[in-house]
Amino acid sequence: MAFLGIEQSLTGRRWIGCDPAVERMAEGLAQQAGLPLAVARVLAERGVDAADAAGFLLPKLRDLLPDPLRLRDMEIAAERLVQAALEGQRIAIFADYDVDGGSSAALLLDWLRGQGRDATLYIPDRIDEGYGPNVPAMTSLAADHDLIICVDCGTLSHEALAAAQAADVIVLDHHLGGETLPPALAVVNPNRADEDGDLGYLCAAGVVFLTLVQAGRVLRDRQKPEPDLMALMDLVALATVADVAPLVGVNRAFVRQGLAVMARRQRPGLVALSDVARLDGPPSAFHLGFLLGPRINAGGRVGRADLGALCLSARDPHEAERLARQLDELNTERRAIEAAVRSEALAQVEARGDARLSWAAGQGWHPGVVGIVAARVKEATDRPSVVIGVDGGIGKGSARSVPGVDLGRAIQRLAREGLLIKGGGHEMAAGLTVAEEMIAPAMARLGELLARDLDNRTGAHDLRISGLLEGSGATPALYRQLEDAGPFGQAAPAPRFVFADQLIDSASTMGDNHLRLSFRSPGSPALVAVAWGAMSGPLGPALIGAKGRRFHLAGKLDLSTWGGRERLRLRLDDAAPA
Repeated sequence: MAFLGIEQSLTGRRWIGCDPAVERMAEGLAQQAGLPLAVARVLAERGVDAADAAGFLLPKLRDLLPDPLRLRDMEIAAERLVQAALEGQRIAIFADYDVDGGSSAALLLDWLRGQGRDATLYIPDRIDEGYGPNVPAMTSLAADHDLIICVDCGTLSHEALAAAQAADVIVLDHHLGGETLPPALAVVNPNRADEDGDLGYLCAAGVVFLTLVQAGRVLRDRQKPEPDLMALMDLVALATVADVAPLVGVNRAFVRQGLAVMARRQRPGLVALSDVARLDGPPSAFHLGFLLGPRINAGGRVGRADLGALCLSARDPHEAERLARQLDELNTERRAIEAAVRSEALAQVEARGDARLSWAAGQGWHPGVVGIVAARVKEATDRPSVVIGVDGGIGKGSARSVPGVDLGRAIQRLAREGLLIKGGGHEMAAGLTVAEEMIAPAMARLGELLARDLDNRTGAHDLRISGLLEGSGATPALYRQLEDAGPFGQAAPAPRFVFADQLIDSASTMGDNHLRLSFRSPGSPALVAVAWGAMSGPLGPALIGAKGRRFHLAGKLDLSTWGGRERLRLRLDDAAPA
């Protein structure tokens, strides 16, 4: 039965409440553990019982951190890293140009500086070189370095790594591996074909952190001082959230601990980025994913690929401020480019009307924004999405998936079948290069490959509701208790509440594309709701003239801080007439 009987909301979705068994478990948890029912529902949805509630609400790294040696080649990689650091060998770091790659590079740079060493940072240009190691770059690096560490890339780079035989190569990655490994001294990757996959949810920075944990053991065995790894947790948290890694297992502890480290404002790069993003108050997973992540990514998308990593690893506050301002300006430029491509892509998707796969391709579309446009198309259509920019007869694209649909494996299969020049990724995101004339047949085949997963996907257009909430119960104290059940993100959605039968006091636009509402119910104070990007979809136009009318409002609680004052508001996801 639909929640509050809402079969079709303003965005065309049916509202679905908690499973009755989950609701009963939540009521029991609330009584046994002394928790608010709203918090107990979050735990019940995660399958947490009363005995484990305290540990879940306070995840500790020492309890959740896996033994690094569970990963193949870890011992070899850590020993070689320590050897290079202690002997003063020449080290190069080859990193991907996104947040995960930049954070992974910054982790290694920080660790090496703790050993009194420096390293060459190499991040390929997205347009000129594309993703991952390439033969010219690896040949050049191998000629001048003893050790090359590839982070967030390299698992499928057989030819490029073969060109680097003059140096030892270590790969620290998380992307899906192929049937064979590249020619490297060590390939540490929880998604290697010969791994059990239990740690497959880690991002590359998580893999790098585990490598540094094992390197610390090696240093201890050699009676050498160990760096403070906890001071690096802010970088691991940033990468975990920005790379949309599932917030389960040790990732929960990574993010919770990392946010606490970040709140101390000790890393110049993150301080500068927070300031240009006008982050006023304690950082949250939302801030990492939607304020800081896009700015760091902007360098790799439309500017210099290494700007993000340089900002994250900067030690001088003035240098960090300069880099952060540059990234902020590039992010503004990126938004303008993205808006134009998004409009064209959505028009193509609508005209094509494919029920399984949303895809679009265009001449001259900037390759730096196709990934974020693919994400926007996925959000708009609730289907796996591929967006491809074509230049000189070659298409370079990015793909984003929906829960339950393994896009990375399907893209790899297209490459094996010869429909792509190359392609790879992980379950939720992938990249590809394809000849222009092969785009249509490749997309047709991709739709076929995804059909089974899509057919087995239930409730794709449902909006999950955690429960009702009264305006008087929506307090900063409840928000903080809910945050203890987080962090929220991929595989751990934030609770979504419905404020039923609310009178709309005012409705207005914010900026070009956002909606702001003031609403209240009898006997409760007025609350503010913000719907980001709502004016480009059905929600904003339907509510902009809603003053004086009553609606059920569905969304997630958000605590904003302005001028030192805390204000609770609703991040509005959907609405329905009351």
